Amino acid sequence: MQSFIGFLQKEFYHIFRDRRTAMILFGMPLIQLLLFGFAIRNEIQDVKLGIYDQSRDTVTKEIIDKFASSGYFVLSRELHTQHEIEEAFSSGNITEALVFEPGFAERLQRDGKANVQVITDGSNPNVSRIVSGYTAAVLQDYRNSSLQRTGTEVGVVPVPLMMFNPELKSVDLFVPGLMALILMLVSALMTSISITREKENGTMEVLLVSSLRPAQIIIGKVVPYFLLSFINVVTIITVASLVFGVPCRGSILLLLIESLLYIVTALSLGIFISSVTSSQQVAMMIALGGLLLPTILLSGFIFPIASMPLPLRVISNLIPARWYLIIVRSIMLKGAGFSYIWKETLVLVVMSTVLMAASIKKFKIRLQ
Repeated sequence: MQSFIGFLQKEFYHIFRDRRTAMILFGMPLIQLLLFGFAIRNEIQDVKLGIYDQSRDTVTKEIIDKFASSGYFVLSRELHTQHEIEEAFSSGNITEALVFEPGFAERLQRDGKANVQVITDGSNPNVSRIVSGYTAAVLQDYRNSSLQRTGTEVGVVPVPLMMFNPELKSVDLFVPGLMALILMLVSALMTSISITREKENGTMEVLLVSSLRPAQIIIGKVVPYFLLSFINVVTIITVASLVFGVPCRGSILLLLIESLLYIVTALSLGIFISSVTSSQQVAMMIALGGLLLPTILLSGFIFPIASMPLPLRVISNLIPARWYLIIVRSIMLKGAGFSYIWKETLVLVVMSTVLMAASIKKFKIRLQ
């Protein structure tokens, strides 16, 4: 019995001798609970609404006011042509557009029915379905209020149109998200344990006293995983196109370049984690808990960022996958060019530069 108690004491000592490991073991479940509790939301607030009113009569003004006062929509932009609608969706300035046909009130009075075209961004089918439901509820509320006011129900009929994904195929949502998730896991997770493996094996001192510079050591650790991740990108794009029929309406070359930039960002993040941890166990736990869950929950992969509380929306700006998802969906599904995604590209460039510079600085400190 005493030997068993001694064995238990030894095991507890190995687990809790490293303060970082103990903090992760106790803190990670709490962080996961908070993330799941606040991030998993189906409702969306402040839907950016564009209006293309070709009638401009009292009825269309009443309907627009109904949307503005609903609490779900924000009148973001007034549109004047179909080309402006496409441009607004491609740039992400609007989430939904309402198109009122010419002579809306006149046709409603004459035929008892008039159409409102409801255009949503089908590149994210989950958000598109939710927003369409909100729109139908607002129009139904307008019909009910008109019935109480006039005694007759007006026939305002929504005509849905899903931009970029008219069939609302879920695979068009999940393939770009899986690209971000797989590349983050392969790049960041594997590199996060590369340097810590050298520390545990006792070979780090050999590298530190060698003629290699810190930047050379980091590049040597990064290059194999960089090539592996690039092969994964080509494989995923090929399989997505040939097997699942996911289109790539934009430039393949631009998509590959942006994917390489995201790989560099993920590798830089993995190298930074490995440079500040002392064991493979801690590095792996940080990579899995600190990268896997945020990539799934806070990137917009499954749950819309607009539905999250403000603190989580702010934190999501630090998740590289959020910006990469916007880039991939814009290129593959919307056919957008670099002029529409330069801001997201700049964010990834800054993240890569900062993380790589921090990793090199950490190595220089160790050399001193």
